[in-house]
Amino acid sequence: MIGIVMFFTALFMLLIGFPVAFTFAAVSVFFGLIAGIVEIYSYGGFDTSFLAGLAEGITEGIAMFDYMPFRIYSIQQNTILMAIPMFIFMGIVLQKTGLAEKLLESMGFLFGEVRGGVAISTVLVGSLLAASTGVVGASVVAMGVISLPVMLKYKYNTELATGTICASGTLGQIIPPSIVLIILGDVFQVPVGDLFSAAVWPGLLLVAAYIIFILIIAFVKKDMAPAIPADPARGNKSKQVRDALIAIIPSLSLIILVLGSIFAGVATPTESSAVGCLGALGLALMYRSFSIQMVKEAALESVKITSMVFGILIGATAFSMVFSYTGGEDIVHDFMTNLPGDEKWGFIIFTMLAILILGFFIDFVEISYIIVPILVPIAEHLGINPVWFAILIAMNLQTSFLTPPFGFSLFYLKGVAPPSVQTIQVYKGVLPFIAIQIIVLGILAVYPELFGITPILE
Repeated sequence: MIGIVMFFTALFMLLIGFPVAFTFAAVSVFFGLIAGIVEIYSYGGFDTSFLAGLAEGITEGIAMFDYMPFRIYSIQQNTILMAIPMFIFMGIVLQKTGLAEKLLESMGFLFGEVRGGVAISTVLVGSLLAASTGVVGASVVAMGVISLPVMLKYKYNTELATGTICASGTLGQIIPPSIVLIILGDVFQVPVGDLFSAAVWPGLLLVAAYIIFILIIAFVKKDMAPAIPADPARGNKSKQVRDALIAIIPSLSLIILVLGSIFAGVATPTESSAVGCLGALGLALMYRSFSIQMVKEAALESVKITSMVFGILIGATAFSMVFSYTGGEDIVHDFMTNLPGDEKWGFIIFTMLAILILGFFIDFVEISYIIVPILVPIAEHLGINPVWFAILIAMNLQTSFLTPPFGFSLFYLKGVAPPSVQTIQVYKGVLPFIAIQIIVLGILAVYPELFGITPILE
């Protein structure tokens, strides 16, 4: 039971605000020592001398970490994880080029005369930013700064406006190139390109579901998403379409370069991330926002975010090692394989509910590196397709950015929203979009063949 107590101790420390990487490392060392002491005690090591038995137990616990340098070295040699800093750098560079602003302004005017048009354009821009940058915080902040004041000015319902922006900004979690999918590819030991290919249609279905919801709301309650009057200063419709295409084509070209090279088998995700970095710098030159200072700032931000991810990964590696050593994996395996009903569906339903609930409190990186490695061997034992299971988890983890009270997207938006927008309005606004995500997750779980995915391996 030491592993189970360790798990809930780490969860409690995360909830009260301890830094993630240090929490995992400290809890691992502490419970590793306890496990060593308990083992020596069980073999009678304390019968002759308490201090001698305690010293022998501590030595046994420390010996458990002898292989940690090899684990860290294997992480450093993992070429899949090299894509993370490069995709982060690509996203930050594109953020600094003003890509989001250009897309939102052009598409907002293009769809503004349609009831709910600004909200629809926000979703479309969110999907384009997801496929070109994948940086959730940057997407939410950019759309919050530009799109939210426009929607509030034209009397959009505050809950609908804030919910649309938060949900659109989190599309980068499921639409490739997604950092979540790269991490899950490493955890599941499956090709990241396979996850990227499998995630495209579920991501597009989610975008379509958001747009359909906005259209229904705008039709049923006309005052919630009114049309914006035409602006003569923007020129005729053909000029607006031309301006929108000029804004969209560069980002689409980058998407084709990055994802197209992966899907066509020309490049691996790691190689395509390097292509994406060059493409982002090319767009910065085209938009006349390139400078050495900009590149330096983007590189520093990328290093900070990447260091956070790898710090968590090293702490999580120590955590999973101690968890396995103390028998925690065996307890979880026995519990998961003895759930009532069909064992495969019992496992899927329970894990999806557990990840959904944990997403209310902890971040996707912690879930990916602590919870998912425990589940992978059980999924393999049950014959579940790892690609399908990984996409289900990725779709589920997307909700962790939206779920109150600790969803990061909620904080990102509240930080740039006008003072008139209350936190409770942001919370209420995301609830319908969380429900939409759960519905799409259910469709992906029950009908994976619609997306070209085989759920169970033969």
